[in-house]
Amino acid sequence: MKTSVVGFPRIGALRELKFASEKYFRKEISLQELESCAGDLRARHITEQSSAGIDFIPCNDFSFYDGMLDTAVLVNAVPARYRKLNLPPLDTYFAMARGYQGEAGDVRALAMKKWFNTNYHYIVPEIDDDTEIKLAGTKPFDEFEEAKNILEKAGGNGCAKPVLTGPFTFLKLARFTGGKNAADFAEDVASVFTAVVSRLEKAGAQWIQFDEPALVFDLTAADKELFCTIYRKLLAARGVSKILLQTYFGDIRDCFGEVCSLGFDGIGLDFVEGKKSLELVEGCPSFPSGTVLFAGLVNGKNIWRNDYQKTVDIMEKLCKKTDNIAVSTSCSLLHVPYTLENEKKMKDEYKKYFAFAAEKLRELADLRDICQSDNPRQQESYVSNRKLFETVRPGLDEAVRKRCASVRQEDFTRLPEFAVREKIQKQRFNLPLLPTTTIGSFPQTSDVKANRSAFRKGEITENQYISFNRKKIADCIAFQEKTGLDVLVHGEYERNDMVEYFGECLDGYIFTERAWVQSYGTRCVKPPVVWGDVSRAKPMTVSWSQYAKSLTDKPVKGMLTGPVTILNWSFPREDIALKDCAMQIALAIRDEVLDLEAAGISVIQIDEAALREKLPLRKSDWEEDYLSWAIPAFRLVHSGVKPETQIHTHMCYSEFTDIIPAIDNMDADVITFEASRSDLQILDALKANNFKTEVGPGVYDIHSPRVPSVEEIAAALRKMLDKIPSGKLWVNPDCGLKTRGTPETEASLANLVAAARIVREELK
Repeated sequence: MKTSVVGFPRIGALRELKFASEKYFRKEISLQELESCAGDLRARHITEQSSAGIDFIPCNDFSFYDGMLDTAVLVNAVPARYRKLNLPPLDTYFAMARGYQGEAGDVRALAMKKWFNTNYHYIVPEIDDDTEIKLAGTKPFDEFEEAKNILEKAGGNGCAKPVLTGPFTFLKLARFTGGKNAADFAEDVASVFTAVVSRLEKAGAQWIQFDEPALVFDLTAADKELFCTIYRKLLAARGVSKILLQTYFGDIRDCFGEVCSLGFDGIGLDFVEGKKSLELVEGCPSFPSGTVLFAGLVNGKNIWRNDYQKTVDIMEKLCKKTDNIAVSTSCSLLHVPYTLENEKKMKDEYKKYFAFAAEKLRELADLRDICQSDNPRQQESYVSNRKLFETVRPGLDEAVRKRCASVRQEDFTRLPEFAVREKIQKQRFNLPLLPTTTIGSFPQTSDVKANRSAFRKGEITENQYISFNRKKIADCIAFQEKTGLDVLVHGEYERNDMVEYFGECLDGYIFTERAWVQSYGTRCVKPPVVWGDVSRAKPMTVSWSQYAKSLTDKPVKGMLTGPVTILNWSFPREDIALKDCAMQIALAIRDEVLDLEAAGISVIQIDEAALREKLPLRKSDWEEDYLSWAIPAFRLVHSGVKPETQIHTHMCYSEFTDIIPAIDNMDADVITFEASRSDLQILDALKANNFKTEVGPGVYDIHSPRVPSVEEIAAALRKMLDKIPSGKLWVNPDCGLKTRGTPETEASLANLVAAARIVREELK
């Protein structure tokens, strides 16, 4: 039995790639220094996997920004507007990811969306009718040679396994801007990947992994034909290298027969999130002879230790169908932190329950050794694991569970109905047409971070910490008033992260020091861990919002994160249902909402940025598995407020067009969406569904450093007004501003307000 890793974290144990990349953006280091950092990280990661005894070690899973973007560059799918900048190759690459504004020109970034059901974001490739698909890069070959040399020099275990985003997934996730579609490019893409395989074979690659997570979606007959067309050509042209089809984030029930019949040398299936993966293997007459089953049994998305008993039970069932098995991670370890070794402050009573990326390597080795032994359940590692899982873990709170059990059906309904509330709120606030606001956070500058760090370390008093933040809030309110924004925010200077902050204020959570996970590009998050039952002991945000409100006569939003996003952006428990955990968090946030209202905060934003994140990838599972509790959890949070209190929410960087009715059913008063990177594609869905909620599609992209012009924003607003009544349209950026610098933020918001005023005059 062999072991395999689908992919490994690439940012480094201490976020080395993030910091080096950001220095490069600021022109503080050279390209050579950035590439040196990247090379050191790749060598370290390959060596660590080899030392842990991994047999199939991924390479080319590294990226400076995103794997889908890497693939777009590899196949020459670089839109003309980026080529015209005439920048060096890596700078062109970063312009596609982040946008560019400088001497060479002014271009916006490509669209960015959520990667399936994770908190990772990918760059959406853009293909027009004139795109010439051809092999245009050397990254897979360079990184394979590098990995091979590293392993040879180390004299270690394992072979380097090049990893590529599969051609089917690439085409299914790409955006086609002309009249052609994925099928029109199938032959060209297949030819490129065939050439890639040929070149890797010549370089000595024993195995080549093609990641095809798009196979876990609901597939049409056309989808299956597209997949088969590509891989028939690719597999027919292979030589000595073996081809692994790697799937994850679900099962491949719609195409399992086709996958088994095509002749892959390895098939990777997810047995963690794949509901029917075991059933598919057990139900087939025989697993393809000579094909290795890469069994994804070690969870690549959560941090809890693997339950060896459950895994061995599955392995024994699989072994009845084939003896040609490699035990694998369920998906790339990109989605978990690097190592527990950096958690110096975490108590052992907690730490023993967790496995980050490095620890999951050891679990793979354990499982291989257990399953190869004559008496698996007598192995020391198995026995030790059973003792851990038989221990009753602390964290149960009967009061929380009783409160959840006492929630009534009417607690999910806010009265009066939306139309009545809308009239009451318009009279109360008397805002102009196209009211302007921001999503919440303002730039987290170095002095803000230093103040927070000093307080955590005990270097300053609580009063000093509060005084600093109050000064920041006062400056923020003054700037917003001067700029002319209509509904203000306090800036969130007290918050390290929109989820971690609330986790720190709630009972039932524990925290890490350095458990960073990549969200997109150089943006990393440190998700809190849901350890036990969740409740709120005291107000979390009220004092900050009250202070901000005391500085102005304009409405100030109380800023909260919603229960579904808090859950989805945490590492959740595995011992209770997600629904139950969401309801516990919802009741805690409900208490905060009511306290804000009692304190005189008349506009309350409850962000659900990650609403879609755990939405099942198959539509048939939406209502039963997710929406049936995710939407009610949000409604529970705000159903107790008065009609004149205006409830906002925000959602970003995902596809919402197919769940618009469910979003409308959240019964918020105002919903803001990310929209600028996707060219306002959500507008048609809003209009088609007669969206009742007032709405603010983002008018500019905050994940890019470029400053949008007044005319650019005004043009976006005019486009919105073609689909949204002026009385329901708000004006706001795509998302919070914490990652941006102060000068670009101030310039962008000034342009936003100016554009809103211009379009208001046009409406008159």
